[in-house]
Amino acid sequence: MASILDQYEDSQNIRQHSRVSAANIGITHSGFVNVRLEEEKPIFNKQRIDFSPPEKINHFSVCNNQLCMSLGKDTLLRIDLGKPDQPNQIELGRKDDSKVHKLFLDPTGSHLVISLTTSECVYLNRNTQKVRSLSRWRGHLIESIGWNKLIGSETNTGPILVGTSQGIIFEAEISASEGSLFNTNPDQYFKQVHSLEEDGKPAPVCCLEVERGLESKYFIVATTRKRLFQFVAKLAEGSEQQGFSSIFAQNQDLLPSFQEFPVNMGYSEITFYTSKLRSSPKTFAWMMGNGVLYGQLDYVRPDSLLSDVQVWEYTADIDLNFVKPISIVLTQFHFLLLLPDRVRGICTLNGQVVHEDVFPEKFGTLKKMIKDPVTGLVWIYTEKAVFRYHIQREARDVWQMYMNMNKFDLAKEYCKDRPECLDMVLAKEAEHCFQNKRYLESAKCYALTQNYFEEIALKFIEAKQEEALKEFLIKKLANFKPTEKTQITLLVTWLTELYLNRLGQLETDDGKQHIFLETRDEFRTFLKSPKHKDCFYNNRNTIYDLLASHGDVDNMVYFSVIMQDYERVISHYCQHDDFSAALDVLSKHCDDKLFYKFSPVLMQHIPKKVVDAWIQMGNRLDPKNLIPALVNYSQMGSMQQINETIRYMEFCVYELDVKDEAIHNYLLSLYAKHKPDSLLWYLEQAGTHVSDIHYDLKYALRLCAEHGYLQACVLVYKIMELYEEAVDLALQVDVDLAKSCADLPEDDEELRKKLWLKIARHVVQEEKDVKKAMNCLSSCNLLKIEDILPFFPDFVTIDHFKEAICNSLEEYNQHIEELKQEMGEATESAKRIREDIQEMRNKYGVVESQEKCATCDFPLLNRPFYLFLCGHMFHYDCLLQEVIPHLSAYKQNKLEELQKKLAATTQTTKSRHRPREEDTVSLGKGQGSREQIKSDMDDIIACECVYCVTESGRLSAATDSRSLSSLTTAILETESCESAATETEQKRRTRGTRFIISWTLNVEIVKYDVPLSKVIALSGS
Repeated sequence: MASILDQYEDSQNIRQHSRVSAANIGITHSGFVNVRLEEEKPIFNKQRIDFSPPEKINHFSVCNNQLCMSLGKDTLLRIDLGKPDQPNQIELGRKDDSKVHKLFLDPTGSHLVISLTTSECVYLNRNTQKVRSLSRWRGHLIESIGWNKLIGSETNTGPILVGTSQGIIFEAEISASEGSLFNTNPDQYFKQVHSLEEDGKPAPVCCLEVERGLESKYFIVATTRKRLFQFVAKLAEGSEQQGFSSIFAQNQDLLPSFQEFPVNMGYSEITFYTSKLRSSPKTFAWMMGNGVLYGQLDYVRPDSLLSDVQVWEYTADIDLNFVKPISIVLTQFHFLLLLPDRVRGICTLNGQVVHEDVFPEKFGTLKKMIKDPVTGLVWIYTEKAVFRYHIQREARDVWQMYMNMNKFDLAKEYCKDRPECLDMVLAKEAEHCFQNKRYLESAKCYALTQNYFEEIALKFIEAKQEEALKEFLIKKLANFKPTEKTQITLLVTWLTELYLNRLGQLETDDGKQHIFLETRDEFRTFLKSPKHKDCFYNNRNTIYDLLASHGDVDNMVYFSVIMQDYERVISHYCQHDDFSAALDVLSKHCDDKLFYKFSPVLMQHIPKKVVDAWIQMGNRLDPKNLIPALVNYSQMGSMQQINETIRYMEFCVYELDVKDEAIHNYLLSLYAKHKPDSLLWYLEQAGTHVSDIHYDLKYALRLCAEHGYLQACVLVYKIMELYEEAVDLALQVDVDLAKSCADLPEDDEELRKKLWLKIARHVVQEEKDVKKAMNCLSSCNLLKIEDILPFFPDFVTIDHFKEAICNSLEEYNQHIEELKQEMGEATESAKRIREDIQEMRNKYGVVESQEKCATCDFPLLNRPFYLFLCGHMFHYDCLLQEVIPHLSAYKQNKLEELQKKLAATTQTTKSRHRPREEDTVSLGKGQGSREQIKSDMDDIIACECVYCVTESGRLSAATDSRSLSSLTTAILETESCESAATETEQKRRTRGTRFIISWTLNVEIVKYDVPLSKVIALSGS
């Protein structure tokens, strides 16, 4: 008993193992490989429960994993299938001859009603061990119970319907609670609500089913031996607890709806299939005398719940006189019919027997078949054994049945996870549609299959169905992967050709204009499909050729826009004189290269709009590239085109601040030819300095001269600083203009005087205006009366120049006095300088023998040295190393050059041991050159003390106070060519001595400036 549901003796399952089968491998017509890896298990898999009952099994019921069976006379066995090792055996305790007639278990598995043959009923709750009598039910042999699925619970059944063998339908309610002191019965009430008849006589109620539809509509199905009754009524919301009596009351005045069959086999049974728990059933099957009535349940129909009903008639081997069907169970696509020795499965889709399982005689006659609506398991029992059926993948072959029935939508629904089956369904549907001349639907299905593309395309071509072919190609194209570029290119080109053919046919038919527009919109949608954008772009030349071959200009323009081939679009508009549309395309896409290319044509026809577009583009256009268009039509165009050209040039110059010479020259030429009033203003605002001018001055001068604009020429001459030419030309225009030109060369008084003399000569000789000539004298302080007197004729009297001559004489006297004063000051200055020079000759510096170099700290007198007024002393080479890093690059290079020259001069001197008499002069010159080189080097190296400069960053105050004599130096040189003895003697003599270095000044007086030069003198004591 402990392993009642875990151990099986199913011989079929013991023999079944996973075996790899090499059969059924191949490539099908659809392109799929059909490979079956293991033997497929049957849909209805039978298992025998390892259970040997101690007594015969009389009745059996199971629901919600709760199994109840009646054994022997009064034993009841309950098993919770979730805990199969804990069976519960209860004794009914009946001492009379009563036997169990039927067991009724509610959908929750909590309430068990046991109908006895003595017209009594007892009740057992799942949570109790005590069997309680239903006293109100006594006297009625219960044949069926319609449970309340909506409000039933573990402790209360809610209102339920009870059918008896006498055709009476009662409404009752059972509660599992112990009740009150005065009412201990579990049955709360038991009242009659209806009765059923057959042929005018009461008939047993074989089955009862209560279901709720939409909008609180309730359906009650009741069956007798030959009839199936339906009761339909609507209950008010919240009135479910009040029971079902009102449903029967509403149908009391009307004859109940029922279906009747002639054959009576003494009983009937109805079963329902529910896909989900606590949902309404979808299908039904009623086993009766004539066969099995099965169909759908339609809760929307107002009059009847049953729809699409069919009758499956019993086969010839089922003779109701000898072999009657015992039970029926309905699954999703089959119903199982229990016969005395076998189970037969019939498919509800086609009525074919698809399963038959014969039971051995050793188990005895099959007694009942029950389905657990919660788990879906099917149970069968005999007096000696219990069997269980597992239903596995019941829908595996349903797709094929639906396909054979031409119900392709349902077939696709049941094979959507099996692509090889789906392909077969689609191919069959496509062929079916093709044969029925539903070509468009056929094309859509063919596009989803793996059938050969060429065969399908040829079928539609032979049938002359271009629209279907087009639909097939579109759907096929949508299924291609982006990597299948060749196939995509082929279909895109083919579809384009088909669309163009269709548009060409429709365009000439005025009656199909709306179809033409729809097709054109569809074609354009196809052209701009983002999925195939790359394909169109890569093959755009082919598409252009196709469009051109069909003469479809509009779609060519549309395709060009999609491909952003705006050059082709603009060319098309220009060829058709639609210049505004061409300019709109240009302005919209702002391609500067296209502007340069098409501006000449557009400028000829719509100059104002073109210039507006140029101005809107701003800096994105290079005005130089637009000059060809402007020059062309400014020469041969109307005044409007010229004015628009000037407007754009002014925009470039004044708004964009273009400095390109070509632009300014062109604007200048336009002004000179067509707008002379603006020429002078342009020249004036352009600037007066050559660096500010952006036009070619010579070109501007030539233009102005050609057109006779003298004032403009004068302005150009002034900018070119050709003042003489400017004055000469200005005198032809206005004397005041010439005067303004004459004052321009401020730094060249001689030129100014010359220019004013030109003006004076013009005034005297040409205008013969003495007063104006006198005004010239007052306007320019460089002119004297004596400068212009030669210009006057001999007959002019002096009275006109008396005042001018007197003023000139007074100025001369004043100038003479100033010169005398300056000469006196110069003489005094020279005297002071001579005194300073004499004083400087007496200054000296003392160098002690123990003095050391400020840099290397070695004795100073061993090598040539420098002595500065600040007191610092340096060896020549030490000072050179200190100064060089602080010199500029120029001075470093110059110093290096001087050192090379000095070395070369010294080498030349040493090589001449005995100079000849004729070389004396050249030697003196070489010696002088050597001294000059040394002096130049001293000016670079010893111009100032390196310590006083580098430490303070500038000359100290002490050094600055001696600047009169500049910074002088003393150099002690010892000749390296003397002998060693002479050097020793010299060292002995100089030990303990000191050197007195004096500073002298050479003064050269040039006018009033006194430059000082440093002279080096050496004296020793």
